[in-house]
Amino acid sequence: MSEIKLVNIGFGNIVSANRIVAIVSPESAPIKRIITEARDKGVLIDATYGRRTRAVVITDSDHVILSAVQPETVAHRLTSKETAAADEAEEIDTK
Repeated sequence: MSEIKLVNIGFGNIVSANRIVAIVSPESAPIKRIITEARDKGVLIDATYGRRTRAVVITDSDHVILSAVQPETVAHRLTSKETAAADEAEEIDTK
């Protein structure tokens, strides 16, 4: 069974890293359109706690998650988790 990886998207909100397709900035018109369509379809999750949206996380289930954390920060958290898991696997293999 595969290991479930989680990534913090701010304010204690956690998303399954395996389900993330993209982490993008909300500034462009196409992303704003995606947000509007997701809101209309009922698949928008607002995890900003009333703060400004800085990152939009798109999942493989077509859910759109709004985060108040910068996209670079979310991506760094995602890659650092994967790197840490790979390092742990290497340590186990070398023992």
